[in-house]
Amino acid sequence: MTIDVIIPSYKPGPKFRELLKRLEKQELPVRKIIVINTEKKYWKEEFEACPILQVHHISKDEFDHGAARNLGASYSQADIFLCMTDDAMPADGKLTKALVKAFENQGPDGEQVIEVYGRQLAERDCRMAEAYTRQFNYPDKSQLKTIKDLPRLGIKTFFASNVCCAYRRKEFLELGGFINRTIFNEDMIFAAKALKAGYAVQYEARAKVIHSHNYSCFQQFHRNFDLGVSQADHPEVFQGVPSVGEGVRLVKSTAVFLAGKKKFHLIPGLIINSGFKFLGYQLGKRYEKLPFWLVKRFAMNKNYWKMQEEK
Repeated sequence: MTIDVIIPSYKPGPKFRELLKRLEKQELPVRKIIVINTEKKYWKEEFEACPILQVHHISKDEFDHGAARNLGASYSQADIFLCMTDDAMPADGKLTKALVKAFENQGPDGEQVIEVYGRQLAERDCRMAEAYTRQFNYPDKSQLKTIKDLPRLGIKTFFASNVCCAYRRKEFLELGGFINRTIFNEDMIFAAKALKAGYAVQYEARAKVIHSHNYSCFQQFHRNFDLGVSQADHPEVFQGVPSVGEGVRLVKSTAVFLAGKKKFHLIPGLIINSGFKFLGYQLGKRYEKLPFWLVKRFAMNKNYWKMQEEK
């Protein structure tokens, strides 16, 4: 099976150059790296030394999480395309091979795997609590999910991440691709659509990328505000699906982990950070009740609201 990689980029730097090099050295060769770059003025021509690179430039006003990746998919002719972000790094040369191999799996009733997302490992400079969050969300054991797992897994049934997520191109297009206009969560929205259509989604722990952030409390607030907005805008996916309980379980588990490491002084920071996440999420879910100027201030993806305002 052939595989292309699709990467939306914005102000790519030295880390992006390393990403291209690692993709070139995969055991299962990448056919083409398709970059959808926002704002040509920030692009460095030196990146084009990569022989399998294909770059397409868009303006900041044209960028959308779903639309940019749909544009990338339109340039692919491979059996599988892999969505990545420009700050994720393959942990080894086996990334594409592990992802493609996972498409051979089937659900308990023969459901075909349409989407495979990889494991995210923390950067070396990642804070301890955030590193544990990576372990919590991306454990070392793979998992195959179908719609029948919804009562057991809740919102985690739909969980997937375009930081590193591969798709069967033909079936992806048949289902209509990503939603073209969304503030966030285009990967989970597609996963929900695919699962409801009778496909399976695979988490593949052997497909590893290095990716983490040391977000401040306010950055967590803005990010989770966008998360809440995306869920409010798509009740057909998220309504009636429990999600808060998973967040509470993460906080409790992280606190136990920190206590076990005798890092008791980090627990108050964990609680404060989690409070900012919860507040942002709850306000995002109720954004329609807020003044528009406040919505724009709370959002991480401010360009989304600029475009809404111009409509």
